[in-house]
Amino acid sequence: MARENPISRRTALKVTGAAASTAFIAGCSSDDGGDDDDGSSDDGGDEVYEISSDEDVVFRADGTSWYGKSPSKIEDVENPTLGLTKGETYTMGWDEGNGGRHNFEICDSDDEVIGDYSTDQTAEPEGDDQMLDVEITDEVAEYVCRPHATSGMRGDIEVQSDE
Repeated sequence: MARENPISRRTALKVTGAAASTAFIAGCSSDDGGDDDDGSSDDGGDEVYEISSDEDVVFRADGTSWYGKSPSKIEDVENPTLGLTKGETYTMGWDEGNGGRHNFEICDSDDEVIGDYSTDQTAEPEGDDQMLDVEITDEVAEYVCRPHATSGMRGDIEVQSDE
């Protein structure tokens, strides 16, 4: 019996599988680097947000990420990279959560808490209990939520010279 269709079922499946794999890989490697569907930015990316020491740095805790609240230049940015001036003191922390337990730490490049720059874990902050006054030194490297550190709830701090 002669075949009516010159393409076999096996060939059709191979082509379909290859096309699906290509589409999947292309989708995974896409980097739009821009906005999510809700208009907020994906993350701090490579951009460094230079912050003045007279501006409080405030985050909201949302799942396993920090989102900037203030100053306005970091508003809704996920885990923004902060540019902070060496020798200056900054008030930093979080004041709004999602019901999960979080804390706020300032760590060095070895993921060790610097001095006493760590708050207690809590589901909802009260007043300024999750805010720290942090003097920026060369060892400052990032801000971290310890319960969610391995999930990515951390952001880089770039220490800048005051010159």
